[in-house]
Amino acid sequence: MGTFKDNVNIIQHLTLRRVWNLMLLQISYTLSRITKKSILFGLPFTVSIEPTTACNLACPECPSGLKQFSRPTGKIDLKVNQDLMKTLGKQLFYINYYFQGEPFLHPQFLELIREAKKHKIYTATSTNAHFLNPQKADEIVNSGLDRLIISIDGLTQKTYESYRVNGKLSQVIAGAKLMVEAKKRAKSSTPHLIFQFLVVKPNEHEIPEVFELANELGIDEVRLKSAQIYNFEKGNRLIPENEKYSRYKRKADGTYQLKYPTGNHCWRMWSSCVITWDANIVPCCFDKDASYVLGSAVKEDFTRIWKSPKYQAFRLAILTGRNQIDICRNCSEGSKVWV
Repeated sequence: MGTFKDNVNIIQHLTLRRVWNLMLLQISYTLSRITKKSILFGLPFTVSIEPTTACNLACPECPSGLKQFSRPTGKIDLKVNQDLMKTLGKQLFYINYYFQGEPFLHPQFLELIREAKKHKIYTATSTNAHFLNPQKADEIVNSGLDRLIISIDGLTQKTYESYRVNGKLSQVIAGAKLMVEAKKRAKSSTPHLIFQFLVVKPNEHEIPEVFELANELGIDEVRLKSAQIYNFEKGNRLIPENEKYSRYKRKADGTYQLKYPTGNHCWRMWSSCVITWDANIVPCCFDKDASYVLGSAVKEDFTRIWKSPKYQAFRLAILTGRNQIDICRNCSEGSKVWV
């Protein structure tokens, strides 16, 4: 029932202008793949906006948790978010207020949500749930946030902290309970609560239990996510035994390769982008260190950046030699992230 309500909510955020913009993007993407030329109509249908790069955990495959960024740590300015909403609000349908870092470490995070909701945009975020208290839970519900993904990557402290280093499973479960209670108090169907279970070798045996826990607590949905592993070729302690839950497959010689081969295409380059906390525009969520900055939303008009020769050249590179771009070599485009 919860998933049905979320789907209805999603549909209610569609407008004729947004549907038309999506059609333009699909047409231009199709033409680009056929002609091998970068053709672009419309503006992004979805974006990811990074509230902050700061994080309280030290997850082994996350540059934010490992503090391995070459780019600075900081938090997005509210004015930058306001300006983006004014530029993109009419065409933009969905914002994921998440890239790297823990969103609720931004002291004014919910102000970002409220601003987007003024423009009737569907909003989502992802959290490790360590900063959810009774007051914050009520504030989240009242902000209008449409979707809250709660990362719960283990059902015992031992399995949980094997990936979520420095985290406490008890705090995640307590935070999830607070969100369910806050929704009930407000008689609200939002935010749609998702338990995201990142499947890795230490926790793959606990998959049935996460569904049981979600049902017990009143969580709306459970999603199993395959893990991105940086150095996967020679194997990694996190790669699941069951290949169903992995993005990689083992070859006869014992090394690993991507399960699904990448091709010279990427819908993300036509439909969406990522905006870092300091307003840099990067191609997608695989550019975690912002190596391919295509423009600055505080120095340039977003529409000009989106259609600029530099951005078009990057799209053309995707169409003609995607495997030559380092951030694309371990990409999930065309594969099954959710399993």
